[in-house]
Amino acid sequence: MMKKILITGATGNIGSETIRGLKELGRENNLIAAHYDIDKSKKALQAYPELEHRKLDFEKPDTFDPALAGVDIVFLVRPPGLADVEKYFKPFLESIKRNGINRIAFLSVQGAESQPKIPHYKIEQLVLNQGLEYIFLRPSYFMQNLTTTLVREIREENRIFIPAGNLPFTWVDARDIGVTAAILLEEFEKFSNSSVEITGSEQKNFNEVAGLLTEMTGREIRYVSPNLIRFFLKKRNQGVPAAMIFVMIMLHYLPRFSKKPTRLTNEVKNITGRTPGTLEAFIERELKKFEPKS
Repeated sequence: MMKKILITGATGNIGSETIRGLKELGRENNLIAAHYDIDKSKKALQAYPELEHRKLDFEKPDTFDPALAGVDIVFLVRPPGLADVEKYFKPFLESIKRNGINRIAFLSVQGAESQPKIPHYKIEQLVLNQGLEYIFLRPSYFMQNLTTTLVREIREENRIFIPAGNLPFTWVDARDIGVTAAILLEEFEKFSNSSVEITGSEQKNFNEVAGLLTEMTGREIRYVSPNLIRFFLKKRNQGVPAAMIFVMIMLHYLPRFSKKPTRLTNEVKNITGRTPGTLEAFIERELKKFEPKS
């Protein structure tokens, strides 16, 4: 039976890779790309001219009902800068319920179930309280952080600058998340009311990643783990919004004090039949993004 699937954050790393994954499956589904700027969405996703585009702005509740009309499944990806769950996401989930939608897949984070202070945990609880059929995708640390939030210092200063200490991170490629998400959405009934931890096959700290970047770029890339004040001031001087800086601190600093270390799983292989990509393969694929701007 054909499903109408709404993908929020459609132009982001996970949203776009999920659309790619669903298209690769070749199933007959109607895909809706939801974004606050439809023109930007159409341009970013022009490789998929058959996509339907709808305006969805989590800061404008009047966009919720039109975006959700006739939808069967919502794939919710939280914009990183929006941390006030009660303000932004409770009304959205209420709109989902009001529109007769019973199925939601939510991009959470590995370990969310044991971190009640983070937004992902709070959104998971809201989903449960609404009584919706759910799939919680709990991926580990994105390789794409190297080419987005961390790339400026790599390009301009030949260093990774993040307060992560020597903590090993469990890495995963957004492409693997997208392929896995596509199957979860396509086979929602099979995975309904479950949580899926999505990881790659490697755990490396940032010293090791800097070494890999040094080897592959031909430039010496150092890793610097600053204190929080130094990190905050540096990012503010770069014009990074305070809310985004706190997200970066949450992702990189707070895990250093977790009593529950992250783990590797086999979910990518089990669900997709594909072996997850490595950091080396990711860096090779994205090598141009690490080059200094002329």
